[in-house]
Amino acid sequence: MHSLKNIIIKLFISFIFFSIFAVTDAYAQNKITSVRVWPSPESTRVVFDLKEKPDYSYFVLKKPLRLVVDLKNTSQKVSLPKVTKEHQLIKKVRFSKPKKKGWTRLVFEILEPVKPVIFSLAPTGPKKDRLVVDLFAINKKPKKTIVAKNRDMSGNRDIVIAVDAGHGGEDPGSIGPAGTYEKNITLQISKRLTKLINAEKGMRAVMPRTGDYYVKVDTRTLRARNKKVDFLVSIHADAFSSPQPRGASVWVLSLRRANSETGKWIEDSEKHSDLLGGAASVLKDTQNEKYLVQAVLDMKMDHSMKTGLAVAYTIQKELKKVTKMHKKTPQYASLGVLKSPDIPSILVETGFISNPAEEKLLKTTAHQNKLAKAVFTSIKAHFRNNPPEDSYFAKIKLATPESHRVKSGDSLSVLAQRYGITVYKLKQANKLKSNTLFIGQNLTIPRS
Repeated sequence: MHSLKNIIIKLFISFIFFSIFAVTDAYAQNKITSVRVWPSPESTRVVFDLKEKPDYSYFVLKKPLRLVVDLKNTSQKVSLPKVTKEHQLIKKVRFSKPKKKGWTRLVFEILEPVKPVIFSLAPTGPKKDRLVVDLFAINKKPKKTIVAKNRDMSGNRDIVIAVDAGHGGEDPGSIGPAGTYEKNITLQISKRLTKLINAEKGMRAVMPRTGDYYVKVDTRTLRARNKKVDFLVSIHADAFSSPQPRGASVWVLSLRRANSETGKWIEDSEKHSDLLGGAASVLKDTQNEKYLVQAVLDMKMDHSMKTGLAVAYTIQKELKKVTKMHKKTPQYASLGVLKSPDIPSILVETGFISNPAEEKLLKTTAHQNKLAKAVFTSIKAHFRNNPPEDSYFAKIKLATPESHRVKSGDSLSVLAQRYGITVYKLKQANKLKSNTLFIGQNLTIPRS
């Protein structure tokens, strides 16, 4: 009887503890496990990792400016990160007295008017449920465009290259066996490539992403377009489910994706204006506007794809000199960053970060410099041979004579006709006293 009594008492105590725990858990079923803050030039992103899908609401207070976020039935037993000076929009993130028992109230002390965009993200890969708080500056003045010091002062413009560092911020990209993030490798190589471009007279680089923050694919191409770029190169690092594959590769837009994207652009009148450079206003009230726009877009897309493929083949050859190649020729894919009909674009996979040896190599300064130099050399060579008419490169091409190595069947009259000059000018430029040519002879071809 005594032992039975003890068992009943123990069961009763256990029931009491279980009931208390159940009541407490009912108040706070969810839990914040960690918090991360990502700054960018125009916005700040705060990400809350949670045990389960968040149930939330929010509102903004003035004098002083604050954003208040309420998380229902959520525990607040987590340390909030300190906000550094690089976060130009937030002074502090702190907890406050919750609206109800078992809830969590977060307060963002804001330095200037912002547009808050708050949403939840479902689990993906190693990431669990998340609540994302994006704060976009409303009255932020645009930064003055920095003109490269090597810009030609006579009015001949620079060739502008967009160097897109893949991934960033909350999106780390692929992760190597040693824990290397793709987003860090791509940013480092992109900065090295940008430095090479800006050091070349007649060229200038712009970067859609300059730090560790996330930029949507559409925003990357929009920023490139706003800078009136001539070409876009997106830098990435490949990955696979097994560690064996390795080597770099170059990717261009597939025709299937190109046609699909062109169709989307036709339905968007605002993008028409950007792509047509003002021609949309002339077509506005024309019955056949849609077909005219289609024709212009098709021509732009055709030019972009041909340019992208030409540069891709050149980069493929240059990369072979400094690293192993995964593919022998450029590959086609429907990758979002390549989709703009008006911007010739390529994507360079610098190597497999999932391969331990290549991951280690991609982290080294020497290898990053080699990769950047290979990409730079290829882009520069293309635009030296095919410069935009109003560019500095076009000016120096006109001032620089071409050369021709004499082959079997060549004659002065044949070469004069081919290059659009007279036999007299050809003989004069090469100080020839007779019409005889020799195989292997180098001739200077003067500009007509």
